[in-house]
Amino acid sequence: MAKRDAVFPAKPHALYEHHRYSPAIRSNGFLFVSGQVGAREDGSPEPDLGAQVQLAFDNLNAVLAAAGASFADVVDVTLFMIDPDAIFETVWPVLQHNWGEKPFPNITAVGVTWLAGFTFEIKVIAKLPGGADA
Repeated sequence: MAKRDAVFPAKPHALYEHHRYSPAIRSNGFLFVSGQVGAREDGSPEPDLGAQVQLAFDNLNAVLAAAGASFADVVDVTLFMIDPDAIFETVWPVLQHNWGEKPFPNITAVGVTWLAGFTFEIKVIAKLPGGADA
């Protein structure tokens, strides 16, 4: 079995250690990023929804940067939202601000009932620049 090549941002929040998961795994030229939430350094949720969504993107971008990538390298996005009808108008402008230029990645949005105290989560797969594994 191949060894997992875990990627951690420079300043990881406490959830990775507390829940025992890696922020991302690099494999065969791709980066598989765990769902990122608007967690503060101590792992607690940012209470303001717009700021929580932005912090989720900040955490995501830190993981991507640690692998030598950026959001421009993202090819697949999955969003998880509690009560999407109620929060969409707050979430969408933050997404657009962080989305970058065309061509945009594909996206799947899913309404969920539980995100461990969070309201929004973003999970992505990125093609690493040059297809490099390391």
